[in-house]
Amino acid sequence: MEFAAAAQAFTDHLEQVRRLSPATVRAYRSDLRDLAQTVGELGVGDVSLETLRDWLWRATQRGDARSTLARRAAAARSFFAWAQENELVPHDPSLRLVAPKRGRTLPTIASHDAMTALLDAQRTAASTGEPSPLRDHAILELLYGAGIRVSELCGLDVDDLDLDRGTARVLGKGSKERVVPFGAPARDAIGAYLTRGRPVHVARAARPTPALFLGTRGARVGPRAVYSLVADVLAPYVGADTVGPHALRHTAATHLLDGGADLRAVQEILGHASLGTTQIYTHVSSERLTATYRLAHPRA
Repeated sequence: MEFAAAAQAFTDHLEQVRRLSPATVRAYRSDLRDLAQTVGELGVGDVSLETLRDWLWRATQRGDARSTLARRAAAARSFFAWAQENELVPHDPSLRLVAPKRGRTLPTIASHDAMTALLDAQRTAASTGEPSPLRDHAILELLYGAGIRVSELCGLDVDDLDLDRGTARVLGKGSKERVVPFGAPARDAIGAYLTRGRPVHVARAARPTPALFLGTRGARVGPRAVYSLVADVLAPYVGADTVGPHALRHTAATHLLDGGADLRAVQEILGHASLGTTQIYTHVSSERLTATYRLAHPRA
């Protein structure tokens, strides 16, 4: 079987049988297409360990990040394990494929004071009563207040919220549902948007929609619009040229730990499958504590 055909069958399997998220399937498809350029016209059974190593070497030469190289190697291993299980290859050539060690960089975090200033500015902008500033204020309060992913925020419907309890039902990675809490500032901002902002956008919609956050034409707000919003308002407060919604999630997690939250509780709130993923925020919190100590203690 040709490699490209086998790769297509594999990604179809991920999408239709394993029901992985569209973003995950796209990542696999992209990595295997990249591998196909190295494989050329070889059949899937003719791909060797040397071919795979050459592929990763080429990716290294063009400047792919270590995290990208690690993801590509993982995609190759998953593909060939599936191919062997389905008897498309006599043996798995990726068994000895060693991925470059993935470097761990600490995420961009906004300080408590920066978040207070940012959200105060957004509340002032929303006080005009215009629908878009009301929506933007609610989005930012919820991203920070609940620590949710941008995909989870964009997927929210009005019925997913319980404003009385201050909770939202979100659909996370792997289609796993969880309920996350948020505080009074987010509840107030969302309430104002639902009362005065969203009805204006709903009136412009081509058809009724359950979506919580709407664009000016009444369609569900997408991740790109949220990225643009966060990039515009957050960058000046963190001193970074490129920043997105995930920075608010990182910030929420770090501030929870700063405030004494239990690590496993933070894991549940963020929807991390592994506690190890959450633990990176303990390093951030520790570094912030050390920096504070060195600035404040006379014997530091």
